Amino acid sequence: MAETSETMSSPSGSEILVGGQALLEGVMMRTPAGYGVAVRRPDGSIALERAAVPSLLRRMPVLRLPLLRGVAILGQSLALGFRALNFSASVLMDEGESAEKAAPSTSHASSGWLSALSTALAVAAGLLVFLFLPLWLTQTLERWWLGPLSSLTFNLIDGAWRGVFFLAYLLGISRLPDIHRVFMYHGAEHKVVFSQEFGEELTVENARRQSRLHPRCGTSFLLFVLLVSILVFSLIPRDLPLLAKFASRIALLPVLLGVSYEVLRLTAKRRRNPLFRLMVWPGLMLQKITTQEPTDDMLEVAIAALQEAWRAEHADLAVVRTPALAARG
Repeated sequence: MAETSETMSSPSGSEILVGGQALLEGVMMRTPAGYGVAVRRPDGSIALERAAVPSLLRRMPVLRLPLLRGVAILGQSLALGFRALNFSASVLMDEGESAEKAAPSTSHASSGWLSALSTALAVAAGLLVFLFLPLWLTQTLERWWLGPLSSLTFNLIDGAWRGVFFLAYLLGISRLPDIHRVFMYHGAEHKVVFSQEFGEELTVENARRQSRLHPRCGTSFLLFVLLVSILVFSLIPRDLPLLAKFASRIALLPVLLGVSYEVLRLTAKRRRNPLFRLMVWPGLMLQKITTQEPTDDMLEVAIAALQEAWRAEHADLAVVRTPALAARG
């Protein structure tokens, strides 16, 4: 589960933003200027990757504006997430060196096309399930059973359908063994970030004591998206045809994501305020599904990823893959 920015202190004492993402048998950690990936190999060793990340907000100051910054940050985080997922998959399948020796250009090209196709299909399925289907069901209920609804009532029912589908989706995938392990790595990521935020030494023992529920998790962000969508989609005229409403929702997605990011940012800054703590609570409860208690080996991987991210943060480098760390004895 992808993470939004998390606040923590750097070794120099200044506050910086760090994000992260659980992977297949690994973790990706992101700092403003770099990222680090650690993946547990089948033989027990840890494969590492780190790279510098160009700042979109510095290169294009207009993206610092509210709403725009959320879309820019989320877009770049999504791209880094796909890159990290591809790295973890290549490590687990052990295709890196053998594929390049056999047919580098063909292998990379086919892998790129497959990745693009699977991403496109996933996006299309998400739009149909979480945008079109709730709209169609609500409009059908209004036409055949409920009668004319006010704009607020229509969007509340529509939002409730999205919430039901989202919860069912999370509960369904959480029962898959591979996804359950990803959720365990998700918990490891949160524990390590908490340990760093509290100024502790990055050790498995210190991280193990921390909570796996983090108030600025990407799961909480998705919950904010569901809630904010009720207000944003109410801007669409009620008398539009079904397909026009669906197209309008797709067009409003950048606004929806930008507003949701600002809400999450606001709650993060005022997390000690009782009102904002109440706003964060549902997201923490949802994380009881998307995070699970990790093993010590998983905490070790998350620590290695964060250490790689710090190295990338203070170095101007291209992608660097280091030799695998030895397995734990």
